[in-house]
Amino acid sequence: MAERAAGPLSLPDDWPAHAGTSLSLNRMGTFDWDLDSGRLHLDALALSVFDLDPDAYDERPEQLAPRVPPVESIRLDDLVARALRDGSEGFGAYFRIRHRDGTLRWTHTQGVIRRDATGRPHRVIGVVRDAARELADSAARQELGAARRIGAGVVESTTAALAHARTVQDVIDVLKHSHGLAHLGASSLVMGLVDAGRIHLVAEGPEGSYVPGTRVTRTDEAYPMSDVVRTLTPRFIESAQEFAESYPTLWPHIDGLGINAAAYLPLIAQSRPIGALGLLYHDKNGFTAEDRNLLVALSSGIAQSLQRAVLFEQDHDLAEGLQQAMLPRRIPAVPGAEIAVRYRSARLGREIGGDWYDVIPLPGGRVGTVIGDVQGHDTHAAAVMGQLRIVLRAYAAEGHEPATVMARASVFLHELDTDRFATCTYAEADLTTGVVQLVRAGHVDPLLRDTDGSCRRVPLPGGMPLGLSAAFGRLDYPVETVELDPGQTLLLYTDGLVEQPGADLDDGMLLLATLVRDGPRELQHLADRLCEVVDARGGEDDVAVLLLRRDGTRAPRSGGRLYRQVAPGDAEGLATARHMIRAAVTAWGAGERSDAIELTADELITNALVHTGGGAGVVVRVVPRTEPPGPREAGRRLRVEVEDGSSALPHRREAGESGVSGRGLLLVDELADDWGVESRGSGKCVWCEFVVPERTERTERPGSR
Repeated sequence: MAERAAGPLSLPDDWPAHAGTSLSLNRMGTFDWDLDSGRLHLDALALSVFDLDPDAYDERPEQLAPRVPPVESIRLDDLVARALRDGSEGFGAYFRIRHRDGTLRWTHTQGVIRRDATGRPHRVIGVVRDAARELADSAARQELGAARRIGAGVVESTTAALAHARTVQDVIDVLKHSHGLAHLGASSLVMGLVDAGRIHLVAEGPEGSYVPGTRVTRTDEAYPMSDVVRTLTPRFIESAQEFAESYPTLWPHIDGLGINAAAYLPLIAQSRPIGALGLLYHDKNGFTAEDRNLLVALSSGIAQSLQRAVLFEQDHDLAEGLQQAMLPRRIPAVPGAEIAVRYRSARLGREIGGDWYDVIPLPGGRVGTVIGDVQGHDTHAAAVMGQLRIVLRAYAAEGHEPATVMARASVFLHELDTDRFATCTYAEADLTTGVVQLVRAGHVDPLLRDTDGSCRRVPLPGGMPLGLSAAFGRLDYPVETVELDPGQTLLLYTDGLVEQPGADLDDGMLLLATLVRDGPRELQHLADRLCEVVDARGGEDDVAVLLLRRDGTRAPRSGGRLYRQVAPGDAEGLATARHMIRAAVTAWGAGERSDAIELTADELITNALVHTGGGAGVVVRVVPRTEPPGPREAGRRLRVEVEDGSSALPHRREAGESGVSGRGLLLVDELADDWGVESRGSGKCVWCEFVVPERTERTERPGSR
């Protein structure tokens, strides 16, 4: 028989199916998570699985938080972190998501981890799909005999989730959202904490179940939680009739809630009751021995977690009180300035930190402002912060230069019995002249807000953090000088205001500059606005903010005056005076005449110290114009004065053979536009003046880069 020839195969026109078709039919979406930038891309199907609005999703993983219950989030975070850390090629997990209508659905995700040549993970690509039907079918096939395994799993999963609970509210949230109640058949729970013979209700039952007068009850009253706390024995109520007969005072208030059974369990830790837990049921037919053993085991784990949470909150309250006591109770009124300060503790983790601020009134119309952050988030950080704030205030009040204040504070912290370091910025502002001297010790750069609302970063050279600079012998802190015009605002802050997980610090700085630029004009409202953003965002770090605005109504532009006294043989004082002159001519825009002014001033100071045998008082100021300028006076006049206690007038001398001395007054006469000598009591004042250009361009000032 001849073999029949095979006919051509008949295949669909769209065979084989496109990958997109397969994914769509199986309700399977894809995701691409870039770990370096933190962006998480979800395609349309993935967004549908998570029940997210495509128009509102902007590829930030935080937007998934409302869809993933806390317990599931903790479990997923742990799974993914472990896979990234141990070199795994991928991961997979089932988890529940909460839709916008409140329903929970099982979901499955699977991801492949991409790593670079060094093994560092930088990308995760995967799929996410709806697994509700799959798990429902599986549960139906295994329903018989599964009750025991489910109960044990509830205890295990709930205990694991409770290990991450840090506060009492965290414990309550785990119990309400872990679905353990549903697996145990309970519809709701109530919980109370024991304190001084009273039970304080911290978690209520179903809506409408609150009984007036039971927010705080005594342990000897006729309530089920009081009974189990007093007897340390669980109470299982197996019918509505038993409930009504046992607690006639309570039952009329909850009769209409459909409760037909309840289990009240004492929460015992270290052999003493710390609270009570009540599980309420709508459809329960008694409690088997297995049910009772399971609930007692669950209550033991809850009690341990609750005790940790209570101790944590007590420690947190103590630390927060300590920190608040260490911060200034009030900010002094400073003539010529408006000041706003704010502090916000961490919202995520609820730990206490070492952030602080301070405002220090100084003589001569000056004010010192401090912002800083001690390493760590505990009571020790708060204690170190308090000591550091005190010594910084003391060194500044003693009259030390900003660089010296910072260096001495670093030595103090290094010699303190601690391994902590601190970052800090100290700004000393002369509100009469607007000259601000800034020193930075490992801290973030400040911002400057202009009168038109524009905001820019003020880059500071900076030194090492306090404590570390002393340890490594690097105590030189460069001083940067800027001029704060009337109406301008200097913004000092700690890194919690600009740092966010997965984001670059520069991006945080740009965002802050935008917030300040678009923020309210009124200083207190601006400070509140910055804190509102922090509160809404949450975060893992504390935030301290200090805003300093120069008040133009009290700080005239002309007539600015800086003064320093230099004692004989005081090398530091001489260096300080030189720095003051350099800072003044830079801030006041002397331009190309800066070198001539510094050289002439240095010559006059040296003459006073060498030839009079006493000290010298140095003044640099802008001379107010009292009459129209002459032909050579097309600008402002900057005046340097050096006072000494000798009445002997200076005179010109011929230079010696070496040419080293004898040229002082010749140099002054050559470089200054005018100079002279005035009698001052028993001494004299040698002065010189320089015509400097009018300043019109803001961009030429220090700190504008």
